[in-house]
Amino acid sequence: MSDLVAIVYPSEAKAEEVRQKILKLQGEYLITINDAVIAVKTEDSVKLNQLVNTTMAGAARGSFWGLLFGMVFLNPLIGVALGAGAGALGGAMTDFGIRDQFMKDLASKVKAGDAVLFLLIENMTADKVIPEIKDAGGTVLKTSLDEKKEQHLRDTLAAATQPKAA
Repeated sequence: MSDLVAIVYPSEAKAEEVRQKILKLQGEYLITINDAVIAVKTEDSVKLNQLVNTTMAGAARGSFWGLLFGMVFLNPLIGVALGAGAGALGGAMTDFGIRDQFMKDLASKVKAGDAVLFLLIENMTADKVIPEIKDAGGTVLKTSLDEKKEQHLRDTLAAATQPKAA
């Protein structure tokens, strides 16, 4: 079962920095994520920066199948065009990972300019991952972690934003 974590950052750049750290840690087998999306709140809307562009992936897949079928029926160019169009349409209607509407609703509650990093975590080695991302700070908006793990995450991120005593 996957866990959802949503952390608020003061800018999209900071959220992207943390997402890149998470992807690097995934390459080191310390965390496995199913989705990592950044939602940026503007004055009047919420923009989602998806990790996987389903429209482009659908168009590529559709182009391949269209080419294959087009070759069978002796018209590969029309097959590619129709396949790409159908694939892009199908990809655009696909909602992979965390539901888009859920992210938009949750991100609409933060102030304009803030960015929310949504992570769908399959598993993680928390004692190795949390220290890697704590310096970026952030505020936990929502999680599906148990109370003890959630409180540990909240405390660690809050400590990073506190001014250091001299």
